[in-house]
Amino acid sequence: MATSKMNVLVYSGNGSTIESVRHCLYSLRRLLSPNYAVIPVTGDIIIKEPWSSSCALLVFPGGADLGYCRTLNGEGNRRITEYVQRGGSYLGLCAGGYYGSKRVEFEVGNRKLEVVGNRELAFFPGTCRGSAFPGFVYHSEDGAKAVELKVNNAVLSGGTVPSIFRSYFNGGGVFVDAEEYKDRGVDVLATFNQSIAVDGGKGAAAAVHCKVGEGRAILTGPHPEFAAVNLDPKADGPDFPKIINAIAADDQQRTDFLKAILIKLGLTVSQETNAVPSLSRLHLSSFQSSEVTSLLSSLKDVITNEHGGEYIRGANDVFHLHRSSVSSWPSLTSLVSALPGVKSEEDVETDEEPPAEGDRLALDYDKIIKQVQTHETEWPGCKETPYFNHHAYYGNLRHYQAASKVDGRFGRNLLYGEVVTSTNTMLEKNHSLLEKLPTGFTSTATVQIAGRGRGSNVWVSPAGSLMFSTVIRHPIEVSQKAPIIFVQYLVALAIVEGVRNYDAGYGPVGAKVRLKWPNDIYAEDPNGPRNGERRYVKIGGILVNSSTSGGESLLVVGCGLNTTNPSPTTSLNALLPSHLPAFTLEKLLARILTSFEALYEHFCARGWSLDLERKYHEYWLHTDQIITLTTTSPPTRCRILGLTRDYGLLRAAELGWEDRATGKMWELQSDANSFDFLRGLVGRKVS
Repeated sequence: MATSKMNVLVYSGNGSTIESVRHCLYSLRRLLSPNYAVIPVTGDIIIKEPWSSSCALLVFPGGADLGYCRTLNGEGNRRITEYVQRGGSYLGLCAGGYYGSKRVEFEVGNRKLEVVGNRELAFFPGTCRGSAFPGFVYHSEDGAKAVELKVNNAVLSGGTVPSIFRSYFNGGGVFVDAEEYKDRGVDVLATFNQSIAVDGGKGAAAAVHCKVGEGRAILTGPHPEFAAVNLDPKADGPDFPKIINAIAADDQQRTDFLKAILIKLGLTVSQETNAVPSLSRLHLSSFQSSEVTSLLSSLKDVITNEHGGEYIRGANDVFHLHRSSVSSWPSLTSLVSALPGVKSEEDVETDEEPPAEGDRLALDYDKIIKQVQTHETEWPGCKETPYFNHHAYYGNLRHYQAASKVDGRFGRNLLYGEVVTSTNTMLEKNHSLLEKLPTGFTSTATVQIAGRGRGSNVWVSPAGSLMFSTVIRHPIEVSQKAPIIFVQYLVALAIVEGVRNYDAGYGPVGAKVRLKWPNDIYAEDPNGPRNGERRYVKIGGILVNSSTSGGESLLVVGCGLNTTNPSPTTSLNALLPSHLPAFTLEKLLARILTSFEALYEHFCARGWSLDLERKYHEYWLHTDQIITLTTTSPPTRCRILGLTRDYGLLRAAELGWEDRATGKMWELQSDANSFDFLRGLVGRKVS
């Protein structure tokens, strides 16, 4: 089974600063979406999880590299080095550049700031010496500068590469005598175009490219990932506004340089800068429009009246309900209060538009008041929701419900937004609202800007993905017969069956969609086998969050499925033969929800039955798969047999000499890693 390298991992653990991580995420998501998921990761993940097989780029941002050493020296650095030497890519920015060098010499002679010592990664075989310019102060802009960089166009390609540009700088180093290491695979990508405060040896290398085994590393002293739009002119330093203006003036050149180094690292870069979009209005509708009024009545305990408007104030989000068709933008005050470092003020509705995309700081989207248009008399029209046809959705839902003979609860109430933070977060993180929502209430979107995966994974989910989250109120008394752990398997089954039963002739397409335990959706690679081996690539994932309220478990079942978007891996439409019409998001959502409801009703009545077990085994990728338990000493080889009927764990037979069964059985569960659930399994011997 092939694994597509679609993750860009940004280190956010000990030693990194919040600001540097934030700048990395902002800039990389703008340039790499929708081809990659840009994800923050901790030191524990690097040390313990099998992240390398799906990692296209590992990024170490600014901060203090001694913190990196304390966390990663030894096993962490061994794994990073192995990843790069085997063909991986490393990008070290400022502190990450120091960390990737063989030796660090920082502020030598300054007793408060001096850091001197060797480093384990040693991608650059020499010394990184800094600060290249004087005045550095930790956690301050006092020493910040807009430094001029001269680019070596001979070794960079991809789009328009600038000759000279100004970049944000604060404490970075120079790569000493970098030109002398050319025979060891080092190329100078850019030099400081002004006098520096330390001895840089031959040249004044500000950014270098280092060949490391089959892989590569790019290290920089300045911060080409820092966009002026994300810098605060009110920060420390009397000249900082002038510095921001200088960086802003060269923003296009800075962006082009950043694109060029990403291409140099082997990534596919969007030549059109993908701005993180603004949040859109949400639209609340129901199967019968009059049911919206009933739904709002059931929410009366969480609706407050403020300044003549109706609000729902959840723990994570605030929703402003609009019962008329009058359109209004989010208030300018609420947008300002969402900026980093600005305290929230009272929300005052205005007719002002939000700042233009290019003028907007990186917002804390959770602080922006979500505007909800309620549709109590008719469904939203195509002009209101041009990327989602409510009439098509409800028409297909009615058709599939009649054919499936279900109660008709799943998808009956729909909250849709063209651009949202996360369909899961809006429900699961606002518990007072969640407690009032009925089973089957579904949130969906065209684009997510903070889509959630397992653990702390967050990324922009592009248009073309089917993204939805559905509420289930699962009675506690049913849980003994129908444990909630199996709900993730039910929605996985619903996705496969939804594709197979989408319409006449789609069965062979659905046969190419398979399940990877415990919560991933894979499809046959439309590019065909490689070396005679059938290849599968990930096209979707499932996330189930649970909480309790009274005598019920409140579940939010989230799903993302590549449907019409070919990136970052492939999509359902890429699997279609030429004679079949393309999938539409509205019809597929209706089909999956009715399949899910039928499976859930069966599950509540009969539990994880033999029929459900048979279907799951038919669709999954793991029948008779041999795995190795690396958490035992010595490692133990096992053959997967299926799932346990009580807790949904993997059931496996231990193998001995020549892979013959020993008669011993294991029950296996994931160690909660986010990248490959069939590595790092932990288990207990049960017989």
